[in-house]
Amino acid sequence: MLPFKKILYPTDFSEPSYEALKAANELALHFSSELCIVHVVSPATAPPADPSGSSFLVLQEMEKAAKEALNEIVKKRMPKELSVRPIVVVGGAAEEIIQMSKKERVDLIVIATHGQTGWRHLVFGSVAEKVVRLAPCPVLTIRAPHVNGHKERSLRSS
Repeated sequence: MLPFKKILYPTDFSEPSYEALKAANELALHFSSELCIVHVVSPATAPPADPSGSSFLVLQEMEKAAKEALNEIVKKRMPKELSVRPIVVVGGAAEEIIQMSKKERVDLIVIATHGQTGWRHLVFGSVAEKVVRLAPCPVLTIRAPHVNGHKERSLRSS
């Protein structure tokens, strides 16, 4: 198990996922690991299929935007000395993360939890929870930061 030669870091581009990125970076630097940074594009977020094929084009645009966002993360949030490979896949988040971990033969997955509870957790489930249950390797979960009992929220300027 140790040292970790290859680490998988899934991101949904949220602030909690960037907290997990900090841990993934530290571990990858410490063990001189390759870091696979993956984003899963969900086809469920694309419009329903229509005869003109516009839903396919929307999915392609979503993939393109995700690749650009991953490249920005690599450029701005990752140490230059790391060996990083950005990957975009399409499908269900938990399932694709598990598949990627098997395909890439990773030694560790570093994933954020969003801390959803109650009806939100019941309706949406937890990607991190599914990954922990089904992963073929150890999983390090990083909790979403909380301030004064409330989730920390970031303000983004457009």
